[in-house]
Amino acid sequence: MDLLLWGVFPYIVLTIFILGHIYRYQKDQFGWTTKSSEFLEKKQLRVGSLLFHWGLLFVFGGHVLGLIIPVGFYNALGITEHQYHMIAIGFGVPAGIAAFAGILLLTYRRISVKRIKATTSPGDWAALIFVLLALLSGLIATSFNVDAQGFDYRTTIAPWLRGLFIFNLQPELMQSVPIWFKIHIYCTFALYVIWPFTRLVHAFSFPLRYLRRSYVIYKKRVPRNTTKESF
Repeated sequence: MDLLLWGVFPYIVLTIFILGHIYRYQKDQFGWTTKSSEFLEKKQLRVGSLLFHWGLLFVFGGHVLGLIIPVGFYNALGITEHQYHMIAIGFGVPAGIAAFAGILLLTYRRISVKRIKATTSPGDWAALIFVLLALLSGLIATSFNVDAQGFDYRTTIAPWLRGLFIFNLQPELMQSVPIWFKIHIYCTFALYVIWPFTRLVHAFSFPLRYLRRSYVIYKKRVPRNTTKESF
């Protein structure tokens, strides 16, 4: 069962994630967009979007520092497990709360503003729900890990995750992982599965063409019955 959950299923998720994006780009380039609803409501969007995106940016950075960089690197710098834990909690919890508050506000906005609710697709609801679940489960897992002797995921989850990318399966590392961390991982797996089929694809859009495109020239429209002399 451990091999299935932590050795086979992650590759199924990764396959859907990659092939889904390729299929979406080939079949629905015009739908590859955030489908912005800013023209329908701006105030809540501005606050919610800033909280969510900035919070998520720091959350992502924390995941990179904790999961991708080996623990030996921190040991070489003289950073103890306790020091790393305190730094991770001090920065990660506020960032997670900000991102969660932002997505809550954006969800409330979609429910409370009738015009936005009417234009919200099932894919939009799915994206909101799974982002909420991923952030909420992450916050709950972190809340059980705030004490000084907290669980060190850098010696279990981190090497398991890095091993997947080099085909070095180590499902046994996940046996001692607390349940809420496992729930968080599977919530993110679910998010990755639906990602290619929702508006979340805009995260991989980089408007590089804008840097070298020609300027857009706007000209004043002249009424047909107006002559040049009238100017």
